[in-house]
Amino acid sequence: MIRTLLLFAALAVLAPLGTEAASLSLPAGAVLRAEQAEAVGHYDMPIGPWQDGQGIKTLPAPGQVSRQAWRIGGLATTSYQLLLNLREQLVEEGYDILFECSTASCGGFDFRFGTEVIGEPEMHVDLGDYHYLAAERAGEIPDYVSLMVSRSPSAGFVQIVQVGPREAAPVTLMTSTKAEPGTALPMTTLSEIGPAMENVGRFILADLVFTTGSADLGPGLFSSLSDLADYLNTHPKKRVALVGHTDSEGSLSGNISLSRRRAESVMTRLIEDYGVSPVQLEADGVGYLSPIASNQTDEGRTKNRRVEAILVSTD
Repeated sequence: MIRTLLLFAALAVLAPLGTEAASLSLPAGAVLRAEQAEAVGHYDMPIGPWQDGQGIKTLPAPGQVSRQAWRIGGLATTSYQLLLNLREQLVEEGYDILFECSTASCGGFDFRFGTEVIGEPEMHVDLGDYHYLAAERAGEIPDYVSLMVSRSPSAGFVQIVQVGPREAAPVTLMTSTKAEPGTALPMTTLSEIGPAMENVGRFILADLVFTTGSADLGPGLFSSLSDLADYLNTHPKKRVALVGHTDSEGSLSGNISLSRRRAESVMTRLIEDYGVSPVQLEADGVGYLSPIASNQTDEGRTKNRRVEAILVSTD
Protein backbone atom coordinates (compact mmCIF):
# COMPACT_ATOMS: atom_id res chain seq x y z
CA MET A 1 0.00 0.00 0.00
CA ILE A 2 1.06 3.57 -0.65
CA ARG A 3 1.08 4.46 3.03
CA THR A 4 3.82 1.90 3.71
CA LEU A 5 6.35 3.73 1.49
CA LEU A 6 8.70 5.19 4.10
CA LEU A 7 10.18 7.58 1.54
CA PHE A 8 6.99 9.61 1.63
CA ALA A 9 7.70 11.48 4.85
CA ALA A 10 5.97 14.85 4.60
CA LEU A 11 8.27 17.79 3.90
CA ALA A 12 6.18 20.41 2.15
CA VAL A 13 2.50 21.26 2.35
CA LEU A 14 0.78 23.40 -0.21
CA ALA A 15 -1.39 25.78 1.77
CA PRO A 16 -4.93 26.20 0.48
CA LEU A 17 -6.09 28.55 -2.21
CA GLY A 18 -9.04 28.99 0.11
CA THR A 19 -10.51 26.94 2.91
CA GLU A 20 -11.55 24.30 0.37
CA ALA A 21 -8.32 23.86 -1.63
CA ALA A 22 -6.13 20.78 -1.69
CA SER A 23 -3.35 20.19 0.81
CA LEU A 24 -0.69 17.91 -0.65
CA SER A 25 2.36 16.45 1.07
CA LEU A 26 5.49 15.83 -1.01
CA PRO A 27 8.38 13.47 -0.20
CA ALA A 28 11.20 14.57 2.05
CA GLY A 29 13.88 16.36 0.07
CA ALA A 30 11.38 18.22 -2.14
CA VAL A 31 12.46 21.66 -3.32
CA LEU A 32 10.21 24.24 -4.95
CA ARG A 33 11.89 25.18 -8.23
CA ALA A 34 9.28 27.50 -9.75
CA GLU A 35 6.01 29.10 -8.70
CA GLN A 36 3.52 31.21 -10.63
CA ALA A 37 0.28 32.64 -9.24
CA GLU A 38 -2.60 34.54 -10.80
CA ALA A 39 -5.28 36.07 -8.56
CA VAL A 40 -7.66 36.06 -11.53
CA GLY A 41 -6.65 33.58 -14.19
CA HIS A 42 -7.69 30.75 -16.45
CA TYR A 43 -6.39 27.22 -16.97
CA ASP A 44 -7.40 24.86 -19.78
CA MET A 45 -7.01 21.60 -17.88
CA PRO A 46 -6.43 18.53 -20.10
CA ILE A 47 -9.08 15.85 -19.49
CA GLY A 48 -8.35 13.54 -22.39
CA PRO A 49 -5.46 12.14 -24.44
CA TRP A 50 -4.03 13.71 -27.55
CA GLN A 51 -5.86 12.48 -30.66
CA ASP A 52 -5.00 12.95 -34.33
CA GLY A 53 -7.03 15.77 -35.83
CA GLN A 54 -8.61 16.67 -32.51
CA GLY A 55 -5.77 17.62 -30.22
CA ILE A 56 -6.36 17.42 -26.47
CA LYS A 57 -9.76 17.76 -24.84
CA THR A 58 -9.62 20.40 -22.08
CA LEU A 59 -11.87 21.71 -19.33
CA PRO A 60 -11.95 25.53 -18.89
CA ALA A 61 -11.12 26.30 -15.26
CA PRO A 62 -11.36 29.99 -14.29
CA GLY A 63 -10.31 31.36 -10.92
CA GLN A 64 -7.16 31.85 -8.90
CA VAL A 65 -4.44 29.76 -10.52
CA SER A 66 -1.29 28.42 -8.85
CA ARG A 67 1.42 26.62 -10.83
CA GLN A 68 4.34 24.97 -9.03
CA ALA A 69 7.27 22.78 -10.10
CA TRP A 70 9.01 20.61 -7.50
CA ARG A 71 12.21 18.55 -7.64
CA ILE A 72 12.83 15.67 -5.23
CA GLY A 73 16.54 14.85 -5.27
CA GLY A 74 17.79 11.33 -4.54
CA LEU A 75 14.29 9.84 -4.71
CA ALA A 76 14.45 6.05 -4.99
CA THR A 77 11.00 5.41 -6.40
CA THR A 78 9.31 5.40 -9.78
CA SER A 79 7.35 8.28 -11.23
CA TYR A 80 4.24 6.09 -11.04
CA GLN A 81 4.71 5.45 -7.31
CA LEU A 82 5.11 9.18 -6.77
CA LEU A 83 1.88 9.85 -8.65
CA LEU A 84 0.02 7.15 -6.69
CA ASN A 85 0.91 8.80 -3.39
CA LEU A 86 -0.40 12.19 -4.54
CA ARG A 87 -3.47 10.59 -6.14
CA GLU A 88 -4.38 8.93 -2.86
CA GLN A 89 -4.16 12.26 -1.04
CA LEU A 90 -6.49 13.92 -3.54
CA VAL A 91 -9.06 11.12 -3.28
CA GLU A 92 -8.94 11.32 0.51
CA GLU A 93 -9.70 15.04 0.28
CA GLY A 94 -12.80 14.42 -1.79
CA TYR A 95 -11.53 14.96 -5.33
CA ASP A 96 -12.90 12.97 -8.25
CA ILE A 97 -10.35 11.83 -10.82
CA LEU A 98 -11.50 13.17 -14.20
CA PHE A 99 -8.66 11.76 -16.28
CA GLU A 100 -5.30 10.07 -15.83
CA CYS A 101 -2.80 8.63 -18.24
CA SER A 102 0.81 7.59 -18.68
CA THR A 103 3.23 8.22 -21.53
CA ALA A 104 1.71 6.16 -24.37
CA SER A 105 -1.93 6.42 -23.26
CA CYS A 106 -1.57 10.20 -22.92
CA GLY A 107 -0.30 10.56 -26.46
CA GLY A 108 3.45 10.63 -25.90
CA PHE A 109 5.30 13.55 -27.48
CA ASP A 110 2.12 15.25 -28.73
CA PHE A 111 0.40 15.30 -25.33
CA ARG A 112 3.55 16.53 -23.56
CA PHE A 113 4.03 19.46 -25.91
CA GLY A 114 0.31 20.16 -26.23
CA THR A 115 0.02 20.54 -22.46
CA GLU A 116 1.02 23.52 -20.34
CA VAL A 117 4.26 22.60 -18.54
CA ILE A 118 6.76 24.81 -16.72
CA GLY A 119 10.01 24.74 -18.71
CA GLU A 120 13.34 23.06 -18.08
CA PRO A 121 15.29 22.86 -15.88
CA GLU A 122 12.68 23.72 -13.24
CA MET A 123 10.29 21.03 -14.50
CA HIS A 124 11.75 18.03 -16.31
CA VAL A 125 9.52 15.67 -18.30
CA ASP A 126 11.04 12.46 -19.63
CA LEU A 127 9.26 11.74 -22.92
CA GLY A 128 9.50 8.04 -22.18
CA ASP A 129 8.31 8.18 -18.56
CA TYR A 130 5.65 10.61 -17.41
CA HIS A 131 2.20 10.48 -15.80
CA TYR A 132 -0.64 12.98 -15.78
CA LEU A 133 -3.77 13.32 -13.66
CA ALA A 134 -6.69 15.80 -13.58
CA ALA A 135 -9.09 16.02 -10.64
CA GLU A 136 -12.13 18.06 -9.61
CA ARG A 137 -13.85 18.58 -6.28
CA ALA A 138 -17.48 19.56 -6.59
CA GLY A 139 -18.95 22.44 -4.64
CA GLU A 140 -20.82 25.69 -5.05
CA ILE A 141 -17.66 26.79 -6.82
CA PRO A 142 -15.60 23.72 -7.83
CA ASP A 143 -11.84 23.60 -7.59
CA TYR A 144 -9.38 21.69 -9.74
CA VAL A 145 -5.94 20.10 -9.52
CA SER A 146 -3.71 18.66 -12.24
CA LEU A 147 -0.46 16.76 -11.74
CA MET A 148 2.37 16.07 -14.16
CA VAL A 149 4.93 13.64 -12.72
CA SER A 150 8.20 12.45 -14.23
CA ARG A 151 11.81 11.85 -13.24
CA SER A 152 15.43 12.04 -14.32
CA PRO A 153 18.08 9.46 -13.37
CA SER A 154 18.70 11.24 -10.06
CA ALA A 155 15.45 13.01 -9.14
CA GLY A 156 11.68 13.10 -9.34
CA PHE A 157 9.75 16.08 -10.73
CA VAL A 158 6.17 17.14 -9.98
CA GLN A 159 4.15 19.97 -11.50
CA ILE A 160 1.03 20.91 -9.54
CA VAL A 161 -1.59 23.25 -10.98
CA GLN A 162 -4.41 24.30 -8.65
CA VAL A 163 -7.42 26.42 -9.56
CA GLY A 164 -9.75 27.80 -6.89
CA PRO A 165 -12.47 30.42 -6.43
CA ARG A 166 -11.66 33.94 -7.57
CA GLU A 167 -12.13 35.30 -4.05
CA ALA A 168 -9.64 32.84 -2.54
CA ALA A 169 -6.59 34.09 -0.64
CA PRO A 170 -3.20 34.17 -2.41
CA VAL A 171 -1.28 30.91 -2.58
CA THR A 172 1.17 30.38 0.28
CA LEU A 173 3.71 27.69 1.04
CA MET A 174 4.49 26.08 4.37
CA THR A 175 7.47 23.78 4.88
CA SER A 176 9.03 21.84 7.72
CA THR A 177 12.24 23.85 7.30
CA LYS A 178 12.97 27.24 8.82
CA ALA A 179 11.58 29.04 5.81
CA GLU A 180 8.78 31.45 6.67
CA PRO A 181 5.27 30.68 5.37
CA GLY A 182 4.75 32.19 1.96
CA THR A 183 8.33 31.65 0.80
CA ALA A 184 9.93 28.96 -1.32
CA LEU A 185 12.92 26.93 -0.27
CA PRO A 186 16.00 28.92 -1.30
CA MET A 187 18.05 27.99 -4.34
CA THR A 188 21.60 27.52 -3.03
CA THR A 189 24.90 26.10 -4.19
CA LEU A 190 23.94 22.88 -2.41
CA SER A 191 21.41 22.02 -5.10
CA GLU A 192 18.68 19.67 -3.79
CA ILE A 193 20.94 17.40 -1.78
CA GLY A 194 20.89 19.79 1.19
CA PRO A 195 17.22 19.31 2.16
CA ALA A 196 17.48 15.57 1.45
CA MET A 197 20.48 15.13 3.77
CA GLU A 198 19.18 17.42 6.49
CA ASN A 199 15.65 16.00 6.58
CA VAL A 200 16.16 12.35 5.60
CA GLY A 201 19.86 11.84 6.33
CA ARG A 202 20.63 10.17 3.02
CA PHE A 203 20.92 10.86 -0.69
CA ILE A 204 20.81 8.18 -3.39
CA LEU A 205 23.43 8.71 -6.10
CA ALA A 206 20.97 7.45 -8.68
CA ASP A 207 22.76 8.44 -11.90
CA LEU A 208 25.97 6.45 -11.35
CA VAL A 209 26.94 3.88 -13.99
CA PHE A 210 29.04 0.78 -13.26
CA THR A 211 30.19 -1.86 -15.69
CA THR A 212 28.20 -5.06 -15.11
CA GLY A 213 29.83 -7.14 -12.38
CA SER A 214 32.56 -4.53 -11.96
CA ALA A 215 33.38 -1.91 -9.36
CA ASP A 216 34.67 0.52 -12.01
CA LEU A 217 32.66 3.73 -12.12
CA GLY A 218 31.93 4.84 -15.68
CA PRO A 219 33.72 7.84 -17.21
CA GLY A 220 32.37 11.36 -17.30
CA LEU A 221 30.74 13.69 -14.82
CA PHE A 222 27.73 12.70 -12.72
CA SER A 223 25.35 15.32 -11.39
CA SER A 224 24.79 13.44 -8.12
CA LEU A 225 28.55 13.48 -7.38
CA SER A 226 28.72 17.18 -8.19
CA ASP A 227 25.80 17.82 -5.81
CA LEU A 228 27.40 15.77 -3.05
CA ALA A 229 30.78 17.44 -3.52
CA ASP A 230 29.19 20.90 -3.35
CA TYR A 231 27.41 19.89 -0.14
CA LEU A 232 30.53 18.54 1.55
CA ASN A 233 32.83 21.33 0.38
CA THR A 234 30.35 23.91 1.67
CA HIS A 235 30.03 22.07 5.01
CA PRO A 236 33.57 20.86 5.82
CA LYS A 237 32.53 19.57 9.27
CA LYS A 238 29.99 17.14 7.87
CA ARG A 239 30.91 13.52 7.10
CA VAL A 240 29.12 10.92 5.03
CA ALA A 241 29.36 7.19 4.59
CA LEU A 242 29.14 5.94 1.03
CA VAL A 243 27.24 2.67 1.16
CA GLY A 244 27.14 0.30 -1.81
CA HIS A 245 24.17 -1.96 -2.57
CA THR A 246 23.61 -4.77 -5.07
CA ASP A 247 20.78 -6.93 -6.38
CA SER A 248 20.32 -10.47 -5.05
CA GLU A 249 22.12 -12.36 -7.80
CA GLY A 250 25.18 -14.24 -6.55
CA SER A 251 26.44 -15.00 -3.05
CA LEU A 252 26.10 -12.64 -0.10
CA SER A 253 29.85 -12.49 0.50
CA GLY A 254 30.54 -11.76 -3.16
CA ASN A 255 27.91 -9.02 -3.27
CA ILE A 256 29.14 -7.40 -0.07
CA SER A 257 32.66 -7.28 -1.52
CA LEU A 258 31.38 -5.84 -4.83
CA SER A 259 29.19 -3.24 -3.15
CA ARG A 260 32.06 -2.12 -0.91
CA ARG A 261 34.43 -1.78 -3.87
CA ARG A 262 31.84 0.28 -5.75
CA ALA A 263 31.46 2.61 -2.78
CA GLU A 264 35.25 2.92 -2.61
CA SER A 265 35.33 3.74 -6.33
CA VAL A 266 32.85 6.55 -5.72
CA MET A 267 34.91 7.83 -2.79
CA THR A 268 38.06 7.88 -4.94
CA ARG A 269 36.26 9.83 -7.67
CA LEU A 270 34.95 12.40 -5.17
CA ILE A 271 38.45 12.97 -3.77
CA GLU A 272 40.41 12.99 -7.03
CA ASP A 273 37.98 14.71 -9.41
CA TYR A 274 35.80 16.84 -7.13
CA GLY A 275 38.27 17.89 -4.42
CA VAL A 276 36.38 16.45 -1.44
CA SER A 277 38.48 16.02 1.69
CA PRO A 278 39.18 12.33 2.52
CA VAL A 279 38.35 12.98 6.19
CA GLN A 280 34.73 13.64 5.20
CA LEU A 281 34.26 10.26 3.56
CA GLU A 282 34.15 6.59 4.40
CA ALA A 283 33.00 3.66 2.27
CA ASP A 284 31.40 0.30 2.91
CA GLY A 285 28.92 -2.11 1.35
CA VAL A 286 25.99 -4.25 2.47
CA GLY A 287 25.42 -6.33 -0.67
CA TYR A 288 21.77 -7.23 -1.21
CA LEU A 289 20.68 -6.84 2.44
CA SER A 290 18.90 -3.51 2.01
CA PRO A 291 16.75 -3.58 -1.16
CA ILE A 292 14.48 -0.68 -2.13
CA ALA A 293 12.62 -2.66 -4.81
CA SER A 294 11.76 -6.24 -5.70
CA ASN A 295 14.63 -8.39 -6.91
CA GLN A 296 12.12 -10.43 -8.93
CA THR A 297 12.14 -7.95 -11.85
CA ASP A 298 14.84 -6.37 -14.02
CA GLU A 299 13.59 -2.91 -13.04
CA GLY A 300 13.76 -3.74 -9.35
CA ARG A 301 17.24 -5.23 -9.59
CA THR A 302 18.44 -2.11 -11.42
CA LYS A 303 17.12 0.12 -8.61
CA ASN A 304 18.79 -2.04 -5.97
CA ARG A 305 22.22 -1.66 -7.62
CA ARG A 306 23.10 1.72 -6.15
CA VAL A 307 25.36 3.78 -3.89
CA GLU A 308 23.90 5.97 -1.15
CA ALA A 309 25.46 8.84 0.79
CA ILE A 310 24.51 8.60 4.47
CA LEU A 311 25.05 11.58 6.78
CA VAL A 312 26.98 10.19 9.76
CA SER A 313 28.43 13.25 11.49
CA THR A 314 27.84 17.00 11.64
CA ASP A 315 30.64 17.85 14.09
